This record gives sequence, C-alpha cells and structure tokens, in this order.
Amino acid sequence: MNVGFIGLGLMGRPMALHLEKAGHTLHLWARRPESLAPFAAVNAKTYATPAQVAANAEVVIVMVADAPDVEKVCLGADGLAAGAALRTEAGLIVVDMSTINPNAARSIGLRLAEKGIAFVDAPVSGGEMGAINAALTIMVGGTPEAFEKVKPLLEKMGKSVTLIGASGAGQVAKACNQILTGVGVMAVAEAFNFAAKSGVDPAKVREALLGGFAYSKILENHGQRMLDRNFKPGFKAWMHQKDLRIVMEEAHRMGLMLPSAAATAQVFNAIVGSGMGENDSITALQLLEKMSTPEGK
Repeated sequence: MNVGFIGLGLMGRPMALHLEKAGHTLHLWARRPESLAPFAAVNAKTYATPAQVAANAEVVIVMVADAPDVEKVCLGADGLAAGAALRTEAGLIVVDMSTINPNAARSIGLRLAEKGIAFVDAPVSGGEMGAINAALTIMVGGTPEAFEKVKPLLEKMGKSVTLIGASGAGQVAKACNQILTGVGVMAVAEAFNFAAKSGVDPAKVREALLGGFAYSKILENHGQRMLDRNFKPGFKAWMHQKDLRIVMEEAHRMGLMLPSAAATAQVFNAIVGSGMGENDSITALQLLEKMSTPEGK
C-alpha cells in the first residue's frame, strides 16, 4: 500500500519504519529535513508539502503534537485536503494518531468528510519503547468501514488495536488512559518519596507491593525507572501536561468533577514550570523530592 506519514518524531519515526519493513511504500513530509534522514536508505519518497503526500498515498497517518498542528496538516493551504483534490481516485483515509481534544477530532473529521475524505482518530499509548517494539495500544474512533481498511496498518505498529466507537471516541479513550497513567505515576512517586523520607528503601517497598493489590504496570515499569533515576524521556512531561489539559478542558465543558485528574494536572504544570518538561513524566518524583525537606521532617 502507498502510505503517507507526517510526524516523524520520537514515536512517529519507528512507527513509520515498521510500515516500511512490512512492505509498504512510504510517502513522507516533515517540517525539519533532518527528520527524513533515517528514511534515506528505505523504500520512501519525500515531498515538499502534505498536499503532495495526499496526492500519492491511499492512507495518510498523522502523528504531531496537538490539534492546531493536525488542523494545519489536514486543512491548511498545502494540507492533505488540498492534495486529495488532485487524486485520480477517491477514497483517501486520514488516520490521526496524535493525542488531541475529542471535539477537535470530531470537527476535523466532519470537515474532511465534506471533502470526501474519511477520518480515523487513533491515538496511542506505550511511549517511545512501545513505538520501537511495535507494541503500542491503539484506540480508534471512526466508521467500521474505514477501520477495517486501516486495521492491517495499525497492527504493524501496535499489539492492541480496538475500535472504540465513532469519530472522537479514540481520543476519549486516550484521555481516560492519561487520567489513569498520570494519577498512577503521581501515586508511585508519592509512595517512593514517602518511603525514602521515612528512612525505608523504596526498592524494597516496591518489591513488596508488586506482590499485592497495589501491583500495576506503572509500579513495575515506571517504578523501576524511578529507582534507576532514569528520567530520559520515553514520554515527555510537557506532553502529559498537554494531555491532562485536554482532560480538564473536556471536564469543564461537560461540568464533570475529576478531582484526582485536576490535582495531577496541577503537578504537571509545576513540573513544566520548574524547567523539567523535557524529562520523562516520572520526573514527578524529582519535583516531590525538591519540595520535601532533606530529613523528611
């Protein structure tokens, strides 16, 4: 299949390479030329605009930072919709794997539909390692027909691919994921900081808790990275801040009380405000340590 890919960053790059390895021809555009360097030796074609990508691909995958970026790529002057008008065949499908506001996804989907373009929102969970290992969890919103067409592509990038519902439903599921992971990271960071300030080895606490009801993947994986002091970004703190902003925007719009998510969102605001936004989200532990007295008194 001819597959377009836009957004070749920390996660998009390995995701696109999995598709090329599976035998698909890649059609690429990137804002930064250096992002295209890893594709020089593979079956990939590069273009000057997103419109040119759409003119040559059957499916275009978008993996960018936020809703304004998705909107520009899809509906801007040289965007995918402009390129779709140049196609000799109808049936272009745009798959947005970014994490954006569900309402923004619905709006973009409706405007693309008016131009005869199918839209699928398919945000992911799993971070950089999930992308590298083709082990992402992919949450999909869209029509069953569009989903079936792109599912084989998604399965080359993820180990779990689930159609949640109509357009925007994938983004709702991702927002739920970010509530659970954000609050989970904070819970583990608080527990470890509490143990350390109490004079108890957090590694031994983690070992004990892994055997009981407190077990979680976050305690197992992120907890070990906290113990190793490995704050190298697999998922940057500023990105989790952005995702929790989306959660709170939707909560405000719907009049929902989300107290744990709200508190966690404020912590990530503090992380970014403290200059640690480029670190992994587990840098929450470092923020707690900075805010605690050396003796824990």
